[in-house]
Amino acid sequence: MNEAKREVLICAGGCISSGSNKVQAALRRELIDRGLDRDIRIVGTGCHGFCEMGPLVTVYPEGAFYVRVQESDVKEIVEKHLIGGEVVERLLYQDPVSNERILHSEDIDFYKKQMRFVLANCGHIDAEDINAYLEVGGYKALEKALTEMTPDDVIEEVKAAGLRGRGGGGFPTGLKWGFARKSPGEKKYVVCNADEGDPGAFMDRSILEGDPHRLLEGMAICGYAIGADEGYIYVRAEYPLAIKRLKIAIKQAMAEGYLGENIFDSGFNFTIKIKEGAGAFVCGEETALLASIEGKRGMPRPRPPFPAVSGLWGKPTNINNVETFANIYDIITRGSAWYASIGTEKSKGTKVFALTGKINNTGLAEVPMGITMREIIFGIGGGIPNGKKFKAVQIGGPSGGCLPEELLDMPVDYDSLTKIGAMVGSGGLVVMDESTCMVDVARFFLNFTQSESCGKCTPCREGTKRMLEILTRITQGKGEEGDIELLEDLCYKIKDTALCGLGQTAPNPILSTIKYFRHEYEAHIREKRCPAGSCTRLIGYRITDNCKGCSLCKKVCPANAIIGDIKQKHTIDASVCLKCGACMEKCPFKAIEKG
Repeated sequence: MNEAKREVLICAGGCISSGSNKVQAALRRELIDRGLDRDIRIVGTGCHGFCEMGPLVTVYPEGAFYVRVQESDVKEIVEKHLIGGEVVERLLYQDPVSNERILHSEDIDFYKKQMRFVLANCGHIDAEDINAYLEVGGYKALEKALTEMTPDDVIEEVKAAGLRGRGGGGFPTGLKWGFARKSPGEKKYVVCNADEGDPGAFMDRSILEGDPHRLLEGMAICGYAIGADEGYIYVRAEYPLAIKRLKIAIKQAMAEGYLGENIFDSGFNFTIKIKEGAGAFVCGEETALLASIEGKRGMPRPRPPFPAVSGLWGKPTNINNVETFANIYDIITRGSAWYASIGTEKSKGTKVFALTGKINNTGLAEVPMGITMREIIFGIGGGIPNGKKFKAVQIGGPSGGCLPEELLDMPVDYDSLTKIGAMVGSGGLVVMDESTCMVDVARFFLNFTQSESCGKCTPCREGTKRMLEILTRITQGKGEEGDIELLEDLCYKIKDTALCGLGQTAPNPILSTIKYFRHEYEAHIREKRCPAGSCTRLIGYRITDNCKGCSLCKKVCPANAIIGDIKQKHTIDASVCLKCGACMEKCPFKAIEKG
């Protein structure tokens, strides 16, 4: 092989679940067997974002982007590409419209329609090697802040950038830092909220696993700005890979002098510790999170005082989430004017969204604020699979709202979404198609928030339970006239009286589904019918005249509910039917309908 030393980047983030570790091990063995292990470098990276197509492998210097690579493909990649210099065409991404194979990831619609700054390094560097971070400019922002700027300069730069908290509330970050700086006290803390608990959300996890030093750098800059010498990362224990890489990053940063004492000979000291949480959703709330770090039960307390005045152990504390801190690097190195040029007037910069649900391209997308939901779902996400119609998208997780098709062209920013009863939240997007029951969606999200309620305040503890009971009744065909109005009344009372954000936003999925899909609630209650054909108690199966009497359905029915002789039309005994759908799946003649 006459070419310069090659690199093979293998996603070792989310792609682990689809076998990337096996691919990496197989590649390493193959290179050793062929005596090529010194000439070709294998790098395990963080999440590349295109989760639907994993495991992902990129070969440099060509930048050939291989998708859905399996252990069995390794030998061909080595022989054909790494030795022969010929790209393995069949493993390249195939455009679903043109059917053309695409060599580089940046030419794929999923990537070329994004604006990746926070995720710039994810999938492109070795997350466990500080030198890889330094090679792409790592810790330059911290050096600039400590050697060229005063703490007030840093805060003013963050304010001018217009960065708002990416954890859900959207509070101006610079303003928050300013409050903590002005609070009196010799001891102050910086806390990172990495307790990402929304169903379908993995934005922060990908940064932690793919670019942990970027978080550490942002936290250190915040510490310098507010006058803190100690930081905590509160991360859920369900993120073992993220925790492992954070520990490695902290150890490396300490060894190289980017954390610890007298950083860049500035006199500034800063250390970071990790606190593993038990996975309580309520600990995403600031005061509950602080209580958990202190070793107490994670329960919120009334505010004021706010954490900036009295936070961790009663000391002034600044709390931001992972993505918020990850934005600081670009603000300091590129400047606030550059950052503020992206996004909308009141929502600056980019936002990372996790695309999940009924969508072709599941994964992570970083887009400028103000982009439309249609561009995200259809332009980047590739639309709805299996030819089905789009129905709704849940944005903001359990605290957000469900948006119908008529709102797909509105800009995605903090204020626009708040006006229609939704929120950006941490960035989870769950896409739903025509087969999704919106009443059941509301029940699903409320079941989550109800079970995650800490129980401290009555509106959340009892109110969410009552609402869940009503929604469950409706999906079971036991709904009554007045249930919709009762739900709305409970929603508004809970929003007005709950102690913390969990309870205050828990009604959002209900209110938004009633607002945009009220007809589905009415069908469940008045007609005892689920329009989506999703609620098991409200659907039935019947055999049409297309039946050929093959008895395949009869053989798979677990309840023996199908009656009929061979070559005669069969029938289903509704009183016995379990409504499992096994018969419908098995029928080769599409003679079974549900409704």
